[in-house]
Amino acid sequence: MADVVQLNPGSVPLAVWRQVSEGSGFKLDPGCRPGVEAAQQTVADIVARGETVYGINTGFGRLANTSIPGDQLALLQRNLVLSHATGTGAPLAESTVRLILALKAASLAQGYSGVAWATVEALLRLAEADVLPVIPAKGSVGASGDLAPLAHMAAALIGVGEVTHKGEVIDAAAGLKRAGLEPLVLGPKEGLALLNGTQVSTALALEGLFAADDAFAAATVAGALCVDAVKGSDAPFDARIQAVRGQPGQQQMAAVYRDLMVGSQIRQSHLDCTRVQDPYSLRCQPQVMGACLDNLRYAGQVLVTEANAVSDNPLVFAEDGAVLSGGNFHAEPVAMAADIIAVALAEVGALSERRIALLMDPAMSGLPAFLVADGGLNSGFMIAQVTAAALASENKSLAHPASVDSLPTSANQEDHVSMATFAARRLGEMADNVAGIVAVELLAAAQGIEFHAPMVTSPKLAEAHAVIRGEVAFYDKDRYWARDLAAAKTLVRDGVFRRFVGAVLG
Repeated sequence: MADVVQLNPGSVPLAVWRQVSEGSGFKLDPGCRPGVEAAQQTVADIVARGETVYGINTGFGRLANTSIPGDQLALLQRNLVLSHATGTGAPLAESTVRLILALKAASLAQGYSGVAWATVEALLRLAEADVLPVIPAKGSVGASGDLAPLAHMAAALIGVGEVTHKGEVIDAAAGLKRAGLEPLVLGPKEGLALLNGTQVSTALALEGLFAADDAFAAATVAGALCVDAVKGSDAPFDARIQAVRGQPGQQQMAAVYRDLMVGSQIRQSHLDCTRVQDPYSLRCQPQVMGACLDNLRYAGQVLVTEANAVSDNPLVFAEDGAVLSGGNFHAEPVAMAADIIAVALAEVGALSERRIALLMDPAMSGLPAFLVADGGLNSGFMIAQVTAAALASENKSLAHPASVDSLPTSANQEDHVSMATFAARRLGEMADNVAGIVAVELLAAAQGIEFHAPMVTSPKLAEAHAVIRGEVAFYDKDRYWARDLAAAKTLVRDGVFRRFVGAVLG
């Protein structure tokens, strides 16, 4: 890890969470330790007085009315972790697990969970030592928190289950030794504090948001290139059109398109052409991409709030000794934000695919059929467009809102759940699909631009074109397509095009 960022619990900016997601190390503001210790002392005082308080000395869920003797409280917390580690499916990516550890540590460090400072430090140490719990991706309904996946995280802390270390899967107990840790003996409430919370859903949703930002930026550049490639008009991007509607994202995106296209020789060559209007996939880009931008920003606001939240239960308020049961573990905000991101991703991909289809059709584009010379002998971009169509269609199904679903759990005690974990997890697949679609459009639009030589596009789009050509050569005749697609897709996923529109995305 090349750099280390400081997490100030409760006020970590979205940009810092992105740095953690991309591999930065992290540490906590040391000033948060007294609050953590005060909450732990509050829990210890409750146990000493023999009070019965949910999560400290009771059962859980439907068994919350069962009191547990003091000499069995450590066993209670251990049993909770072991019994809840019921995840299944492929393990989450190591980058996701690292982000989960950061989110959980920052939440516990706010001092409302009643855990020991050593427990918080153990989470930090796992990440620092690159000893990462193996967390199965499936098994959470997003309330009461991400119980199953977080139980796998917590199990590693007590030396149970598996972890990865430098890419190797090893026993959790061995992993703790490599991290310089002993297995934790969980105190009252600690197991519940580790299991309760929305950190898995939030981590997955944040990663989906960041991938959506990268795809959005690339699609914006591809759309501008496409307008020039088919000799479309920039008149629909006029600021006056956007101003009378007033939608902020639309106005900002129109300004981005104007900035990207200014100075194009290709545009100057057809200012007096007889074409009256372009298809919607060209001229309505500010409206569609602007709406996507507004919604991605809103989802980002929800997610950064959740990333800085305390979402376990019950909560400990050391200032007056209160321990209050509520429902902060219910991940409905994350589920709805993830659904919003999913819809935006589906629309970005759908619009890009329509522009690819436009580029293929000589009657619409004025370019060679399928963007290749000697059509018939060469198929050119024909099946690349089919791939884009398949990915766009797949995203339509994946975009169905997950948050409208609910199945009761825990013998109807938990009778409404958010499905946030799936809502967030499917964003990775959707963003990957969009990256594939936009990769095809970038290659197709770059190809179309070159058919207008010696005329050139705008300076900024020429720079973007050079980025593409730095990885993929002009398609002069049929060759193995998959390699070109993979190279262009890597550019999208790596966020290379963010610098062309970064001021808008933030």
